[in-house]
Amino acid sequence: VQLQASGGGLVQAGGSLRLSCAASGRSFSRYRMGWFRQAPGKEREFVAGISRENVYKRYADSVKGRFTISRDNAKNTVYLRMNSLLPEDTANYYCAATTGEIDGGIYSYDYWGQGTQVTVSS
Repeated sequence: VQLQASGGGLVQAGGSLRLSCAASGRSFSRYRMGWFRQAPGKEREFVAGISRENVYKRYADSVKGRFTISRDNAKNTVYLRMNSLLPEDTANYYCAATTGEIDGGIYSYDYWGQGTQVTVSS
């Protein structure tokens, strides 16, 4: 499956963005999906994950209550709604697909998008 992330940009602290990740290729609904982020000089970290049928969701503690992951299997797209953004949310955001567990870490994900940059100014 090929993944294309979009929706990043520059936003002031307290603002919102919605990231999208469009999938093509093999059946999207076969995969659990996740969002990760990587800031300069830091390791890539898990942000949020969602099950195949949009039922089970998991979030990093740092984004709970502010970010919402969702998916539309008819459109082969997964979303990340980000509210109340903080400067520390600044990073390159990646979507990824897995046939394993959504919280199994970066090495459990099989396919990755190219990333979309989110910059939050203070």
